[in-house]
Amino acid sequence: MPTEHTWLFHRPLKHKIFTTKFLVCISPQPISTLTPLLIKRPLLPPFFITEPVAHRPSTAFNIALSDADVQKQIKHMMAFIEQEANKKAEEIDAKAEEEFNIEKGCSVQTQRLKIMEYCEQKEKQIEQQKEIQMSNLMNQARFKVLRARDDLITGLLNELLEPRMIVHCRKQDFPLVKAAMQKAIPMSKIATKKDIDVQIDQKAYLPEEIAGGVQIYNGECKIKVSNTPRKPTGSHTLFGANANRKFLD
Repeated sequence: MPTEHTWLFHRPLKHKIFTTKFLVCISPQPISTLTPLLIKRPLLPPFFITEPVAHRPSTAFNIALSDADVQKQIKHMMAFIEQEANKKAEEIDAKAEEEFNIEKGCSVQTQRLKIMEYCEQKEKQIEQQKEIQMSNLMNQARFKVLRARDDLITGLLNELLEPRMIVHCRKQDFPLVKAAMQKAIPMSKIATKKDIDVQIDQKAYLPEEIAGGVQIYNGECKIKVSNTPRKPTGSHTLFGANANRKFLD
């Protein structure tokens, strides 16, 4: 194995006082063989050989690290890796949080639409049920009114008990009274087992300012049965007792 020789050259720099630039040359040849090469190249700046450097093996560097330096570098690498891992974990968490918020928003919006649709259906069902209930109540009220009219005429006929009777009513109530009499006369005949003749007086109607009701007279107009709000019992029931009234006739 050839022996390597290391030689140190130096030359003064221009315009620099007391400044020297050194050049290290490593060659397997001794200095005696290198000197002619330097002399033959006149373009090269003048180099001056100072002294040979001690012989060393042909390695890039010969630096030995201590255990403390190794541990320090390992810790530095571990800290760097941990920092990068934490940064990556934060990025993953941020991305997962963003995806979660998007998915949650979509899910909430979907469920909100379902709830709104369900509420609308319930509202429609409730409205339909209310309409049905109102219709049933109105029908029941109509039946009660019709039954009360029938009972009114029937009760008056049964109370008077005359073979011929004349009914007085308001002009606007004529169709209602006529319809009620068509039902009341057969019922009165069955109840009294007598044949009766009932007519509505279309010449003498009751005043329009009264709330309603009828008056029934016998054939000679001597007996009268009244069932109008002007009757004391009816007035008391509808409007309460009259403080100014002293006699109930």
